[in-house]
Amino acid sequence: MLHRGGFLLLVSCVAATAAFAQEVPQAFTGARIIPVEGEPIDAGTLVVEAGVIKALGPAGKVEIPATAKRFDLKGKVIIPGLICTHSHIGGIGGGDGSGPVQPDVRIYDSLNVRDSGFRRAVAGGLTTLNIMPGSGHLLSGQTVYVKLRGSKTIEGLCLRDKEGRILGGMKMANGTNSQRAPPFPGTRAKSAALMRAEFIRAGEYRDKLAAALDDPDKKPPRDLRLEGLVEVLEGRRVVHHHTHRHDDIMTVLRLSREFGFRVVLHHVSEGWMVAEEIARAKVPCSIILVDSPGGKLEAINLVFKTGGILEKAGVLTAFHTDDWITDSRLFLRMAGLGVRGGMSRKAGLEALTLAGAKMLDLDGRIGSLKVGKDADFVILDGDPLSVYTKVLETWVEGRRVFDRSNPEDLLHATGGYGAGADQDPYHCCFGDEGGGR
Repeated sequence: MLHRGGFLLLVSCVAATAAFAQEVPQAFTGARIIPVEGEPIDAGTLVVEAGVIKALGPAGKVEIPATAKRFDLKGKVIIPGLICTHSHIGGIGGGDGSGPVQPDVRIYDSLNVRDSGFRRAVAGGLTTLNIMPGSGHLLSGQTVYVKLRGSKTIEGLCLRDKEGRILGGMKMANGTNSQRAPPFPGTRAKSAALMRAEFIRAGEYRDKLAAALDDPDKKPPRDLRLEGLVEVLEGRRVVHHHTHRHDDIMTVLRLSREFGFRVVLHHVSEGWMVAEEIARAKVPCSIILVDSPGGKLEAINLVFKTGGILEKAGVLTAFHTDDWITDSRLFLRMAGLGVRGGMSRKAGLEALTLAGAKMLDLDGRIGSLKVGKDADFVILDGDPLSVYTKVLETWVEGRRVFDRSNPEDLLHATGGYGAGADQDPYHCCFGDEGGGR
């Protein structure tokens, strides 16, 4: 688990949750409830109040408040809200070409919450995203963790710590994406060398800050580039690392070991080749099972069996969309594909929910249906592993943000309203073509 300070995060977010949540208690009855943590409950009851789960259990064993608004969901299925650890929605644009290492860049500053991708995401049952810069750099900048509350501004979507700081990780990449004309590196070896130099500078900056204590005259000049990397070195910001080939995966593990930073491996198309090495490093993986056909030679060895092999090796594994690479509306299908490729049903469902929450240090608040956690859940018309199953409703902190019976929401689920993209998923990392992979 990557969890650090999760309790403080949970406490700090209560006010934001309460502000968004409905005041009247709600009782969802009759559905098959799959809490992910714990066994499924047939004909279960879920009680929500002030945006959090107040009670959960079999019918007749859960007390429903007299004032509760009731929802009869007989024949339906309730699962936790889906969590995508790797998304590029929000009109973030293409990669900046000024240099290969940009830890001062905040994707938060470029997000357009009116981008149709957000409506498509909730239509797919997603409730929490890690939105990231593209991977056309060795280090592309700071990611942001958002709740899909339907806010008019990014301030209303982002998750914050108790001091009010925006929560997110740091996006890094290796392989061919960042290999291009100077000042970018031209080889894999130079890519690793550049990152070592950056982490050494960040360590020196951290040591100067520590030596200065509270004396402003001794403190080095503020350096926004190095501040973000210091957070990485101190474990306060997780590295989300794009990597495909098995040798590139080993390079990431090597750098993580050398500098002591926490990392989540993303994509790992050849992760099945080095699953035991990943497991020994105790590093989690976020994988994609549907990539751009013909889009990357590095992904040529991508196979459906990756999730099953990683699970058997003991690697915490989540799924992601990399939207626009996989449309967020199709995210639910990842679990079925993973199970078909060898994952257990339990691991497949966790890969959509709890595993991603752990990778974002948010599992104290989201990722499963449990008393005290946020009331983020999805109502389905069938088994979550069936390709025929549809998302009927998506709820975030006790409020419905998607309703398939609403004609406008249905259009976002099935087409229309920006269903076509102005981004080219096959050339997603350079110039203005798109968000990156």
